[in-house]
Amino acid sequence: MSELSQQPYFLRALYEWCVDSGHTPYLTVRVDNHCRVPLAFVKNGQIVLNIGPSAVRNLQMDNEWVTFSARFGGVAHAIEVPVGNVLSIYARETGQGMGFAAGESDSAQAEIPAQDSEVSADAAAAPEESVAPEPPPRGRPQLRVVK
Repeated sequence: MSELSQQPYFLRALYEWCVDSGHTPYLTVRVDNHCRVPLAFVKNGQIVLNIGPSAVRNLQMDNEWVTFSARFGGVAHAIEVPVGNVLSIYARETGQGMGFAAGESDSAQAEIPAQDSEVSADAAAAPEESVAPEPPPRGRPQLRVVK
């Protein structure tokens, strides 16, 4: 009997942790002929997908596939990714998550640094330039009257 891969279980658990923590879960995916993703957003054979509840519809993560529908540049796409092609899942805001070695779905890392080449599933045309949110201003708040 072959041993079950731990990767789909980690994916589901970390997705749930991100959402429960108020973070945006992102997937980094190695794109090959088994993936169904918009090729215009693939860079260096990879794509980064925002899989947050507000960015996707009908998200399914089973032991073999991650599937959902999302809009890229205003156009709806059906996304299908084999679990083995997922390279990492992480929280966009903190970079915390887990990475999986290509071809070895059970080896992992504790933290994945945020990437500049991210593609949000609900992005209008281009990916965002900065990954980390700006820190809140220090000091006393300043208000001004706008007429």
